Amino acid sequence: MTLWLVFALMTAAAIFAVLLPLGLRGRQQIEGSEASVYKDQLAEVDRDRAAGLIAAPEAEAARVEISRRLLAAADQEHGRPAMQSNPRLRRSTAILALVGIPAVSLAIYLPQGSPQLPDFPLAARNHAPEGQPINSLVAQVEDHLAKDPTDGRGWSVLAPVLLRLGRFDDAVRAYRNSITYSGETAGARADLGEAIVAAAGGVVTDDAKTQFKRALALKADEPRASYFLGLAAEQDGRKTDAASIWRAMLQKAPANAPWRPVVQQALARVGGGLGPALSDQTMRAAQNMTAANRDAMIHTMVARLAGQLKQNGNDVQGWLRLVRAYMVMGDRAKAKSALADARQAVAKDPARLKQLNEGLKNLGLNG
Repeated sequence: MTLWLVFALMTAAAIFAVLLPLGLRGRQQIEGSEASVYKDQLAEVDRDRAAGLIAAPEAEAARVEISRRLLAAADQEHGRPAMQSNPRLRRSTAILALVGIPAVSLAIYLPQGSPQLPDFPLAARNHAPEGQPINSLVAQVEDHLAKDPTDGRGWSVLAPVLLRLGRFDDAVRAYRNSITYSGETAGARADLGEAIVAAAGGVVTDDAKTQFKRALALKADEPRASYFLGLAAEQDGRKTDAASIWRAMLQKAPANAPWRPVVQQALARVGGGLGPALSDQTMRAAQNMTAANRDAMIHTMVARLAGQLKQNGNDVQGWLRLVRAYMVMGDRAKAKSALADARQAVAKDPARLKQLNEGLKNLGLNG
């Protein structure tokens, strides 16, 4: 009811804004007109001449010029149609405004709107309208692309939708066309490779490998390309190579990378664990040392890592390397102590704590 009252007040204000000028009687604006100004000037010239302020020739010249302007102004005013007040016309206009404006407004609003209809949540607004299912919208885009096959933007929009719909072959074609007409990027090549893998039932084919390698050539840290090349190595039976690829991804990735759990699970699947506590270069150098020197070097580097983690306790991968190093060294007590320190360091960060716990699953430590 309050809403209708507000609407009524707004309508009334609009109507009175229209009627107010019509309710005023038309007046001839004599005193404000141009002719009246010139008449006042003539009278002023006569007063100045009588007072001796100007000479007779100058007064006569001024009078002639002002008279000429007065005649011109009078002719212009006589040429305009007279503004006459018509009471019947004003009443008709008022009735039309009072009745017509609300009637037309209601006639337009009632079929279209409903003041009692609740608001739609944002998610509901983003859905395709009823009667327009996603397949129908896709068909419309495909019709557009059939008429304009060089629309790279259209192909790039259509391709991921086709992939989600399970139309893998069509998605591959759409991704190829997107690259052809919009240019290649690392993301676009990775998208194409992923679609090829989906179309092949999860097998990383040679064509898919080519796309992923091209993606890495354009952007060395493209995660999907690295992951699928690791998957290709696993499928080819090269589990060591797969583990090396995935381990390198985890070492370089930020702690909050959303794909970390997937890569960690893949690494665990091929028996890669969490990777060595020391780099491959360091391990190769250690092979040429005596046992005593090698142990001393490893202990020194592990101690350095432990010191770094005291300064930066948010490095989850660092904690995992430290715990594993202690396990390799046979010092289970220090491994448990490092684990306790790690959990304390990331206790206030649920994402890092979850990442830490997932990384510890294969170490045989229960805390």
